[in-house]
Amino acid sequence: MGARFVEDAAQAVLATAKELLAKGLVEGTAGNVSARMADGNICITPSSVDYRAMTSEDLVVIDPSGEVVEGTRGPSSEKLLHLACYSAFEEVGSVIHSHPVHATMFAVARKSIPACIDEFTVYVGGEVAVTQYAPSGTHDVGEAAVECLRQRGAALLANHGMVAVGKSPSDALHVTAMVERAAQIVAGAAALGGAVPLPDKVNTDFAGVYQFLRTN
Repeated sequence: MGARFVEDAAQAVLATAKELLAKGLVEGTAGNVSARMADGNICITPSSVDYRAMTSEDLVVIDPSGEVVEGTRGPSSEKLLHLACYSAFEEVGSVIHSHPVHATMFAVARKSIPACIDEFTVYVGGEVAVTQYAPSGTHDVGEAAVECLRQRGAALLANHGMVAVGKSPSDALHVTAMVERAAQIVAGAAALGGAVPLPDKVNTDFAGVYQFLRTN
């Protein structure tokens, strides 16, 4: 199949950006949302615009090389992270970079989030790993993320936050919220002796479900 794209990408990106804020997964102007369009270009949130005030006129369209083709604002400073994901994965229609508190705790500690909840593996693919560290806004951030996203719906960006991929902005938002919830649960379980991972066979079977959902 050709590269997956999102119908009404601008509307979906804007609605998801505002929901990302409403869910407490970002703060102020942090984080960014994008979606691939039918023509192969990318609709992405702008740099340094508060989600509360953001409108569709603020969104930016960039081509696969990162050049602005539509919009008056600058694209997100993390555009290279988004472009790396689209270039690597034709099945991905949307990318969300966020800074949820609990998931970022794991990113800062450079500890992966284990797969210890059934639905987590079904929708994320399994344990969420931490990337190699790379400075924000660089090509290296995207390259590091891609390595962790080949069999997963999310990756933790070392000392930074997280990135999630999906078929659509709402799908990537669901992954983001699920990873944050799992991070909170795992952190809390530490007080009870630590989280117990799911059996290997269960994780393998559920990971197969994830791969099917990701590519179909």
